[in-house]
Amino acid sequence: MALLFAGIAEGFGLSMLLPLLSLALDNPHGPGIADLQPKSNLEQLVTGFFDTIGLTPTIGVLLTIFVMSILLKAILVLLANKRVGYMVAQVATDLRLALIQALFATRWEYYVHQPIGKFSNAFATEASRAAIAYSYGIKVIALLLHTAVYASIALVLAWKETLFTLCAGVIILYVLRRLVTKAKKAGKRQTNILKAVLALLTDTLQSIKPLRAMARENIAILVLQKETKRLNTAIQREVFSKEALKALQEPLITIFFTFVLYILMVWWEIPLATVLIMVFMLVKILKTLQKAQKEYQSMVIAESAYWSLYSKIEETEKEQEAVIGTHQPSFNNAIHLQNVSFSYDRQPVLRKASLTFPKGSFSAIIGPSGAGKTTIVDLITGLLLPQEGQVWIDDTKMDVVDLKAWRRMIGYVPQETLLLHDTVLANVTLGDTNLTESDVEDALRDAGAWNFVKEMADGLHTVVGERGTRLSGGQRQRITIARALVLKPELLILDEATSALDPDSEVEICRTLLQLSDKLTILAISHQTALLDAADRAYRLEGGIAQIIKDQNVQINCS
Repeated sequence: MALLFAGIAEGFGLSMLLPLLSLALDNPHGPGIADLQPKSNLEQLVTGFFDTIGLTPTIGVLLTIFVMSILLKAILVLLANKRVGYMVAQVATDLRLALIQALFATRWEYYVHQPIGKFSNAFATEASRAAIAYSYGIKVIALLLHTAVYASIALVLAWKETLFTLCAGVIILYVLRRLVTKAKKAGKRQTNILKAVLALLTDTLQSIKPLRAMARENIAILVLQKETKRLNTAIQREVFSKEALKALQEPLITIFFTFVLYILMVWWEIPLATVLIMVFMLVKILKTLQKAQKEYQSMVIAESAYWSLYSKIEETEKEQEAVIGTHQPSFNNAIHLQNVSFSYDRQPVLRKASLTFPKGSFSAIIGPSGAGKTTIVDLITGLLLPQEGQVWIDDTKMDVVDLKAWRRMIGYVPQETLLLHDTVLANVTLGDTNLTESDVEDALRDAGAWNFVKEMADGLHTVVGERGTRLSGGQRQRITIARALVLKPELLILDEATSALDPDSEVEICRTLLQLSDKLTILAISHQTALLDAADRAYRLEGGIAQIIKDQNVQINCS
């Protein structure tokens, strides 16, 4: 709306130019235009306006109104652009939040098969380009509104010539439309290549260690170079289309107005003041249409990013996890898997597996890679649902349990000891403002990490990671255990949490877990002996079948 009023303000100011030029060219010493013979409908309207307000339209008055109108336009444009900037930022924010919301609500089976780079690119690059496309769209609308204002003034001044100019403008835009289409294709190609190359880069960086260890990083470099060159080609095509449009618009408009100026002054013998204003207004109309076409070209270049991001949000929303259970869980007796079968893409992982994990027990699951150990954990946490059989929490089936409430009762420690480049406090709380430093200290004590944390220079506020204090593998793992313990769960799950540790560190972690087993139920997946020896109950998974290999009440000292 502000942009519309800005155009009206400018148009009102420009309408003062014709009587001003008439005064300067026809009667430079006269006091006003009241005594002049009107030469156009516009002059009659301006004269009537001044008669209505009882003001003599002198040169000073006309110049003052003209300047004030332009200043008002500048203020309105400033306010409008500020508002547009805020809206563009909000559009990017809304798209990113929608993507995050949809992504974190997806089914686990869908999520684990998606490349991380695909969503990283969507969050960073595509959201920004989509917001930019939105801003270009607003600019196109604003320029078309300004064109309408200029055309209204020009129609009053000389309607035939104005209609002729508008038709010429449409023809010029139509002639140059192929450059807009080419730019749109280049933008779409750029979006697709960016999506592919960033997904490839993310996956490559995750496996860079084995590549470098085998001196095969040159293969990854060649692939990335190829994709990057393809991206460069798409950008070059985009640049050429934009520059070609800019270069061709100017001469076409100049040729047209040279012809129009000749017709007006030589054939139709229109007064110079009217010709100057008419040409000025017609130039404004075509120049504004020219700008609108440039902004439209920029919009179609970036809009492919919006549709790509929108399709990801729509796709992830369709893959949302089905949360149908409402029963509040209670864990008083045991977790039981009864005749559970599960397959990935028709590849059986579990076959009629039955396992029981009593409350207060320290249980372990061992087995070869691909035997289904992590699948058992995913079934217990509700990330997966059994295709056959049932998972029970006490006497309640998993499919009727409120999964969010159940997961809040679980502490989970993965194999990857991922720490944020932040303080120990932030790594344990993950930004949860409901947790106090006392809660964090208690969790670190339970995880056996407090002794080395309190000796750090800033204690809980010491920054860890590549940009801070370096930690050993065992220390990093203890902090992730503290992260799992800080909310005081009833079930602690360790998914190969000690497989990357040296034997001494594993023994130390084992002792910590033995102390924790007096407070909560522990389920550990491992192929190493220390955790297996510490557990009072153990299962072996092989060929999709679960076999109990240890069941005793007395825990063995793992030292």
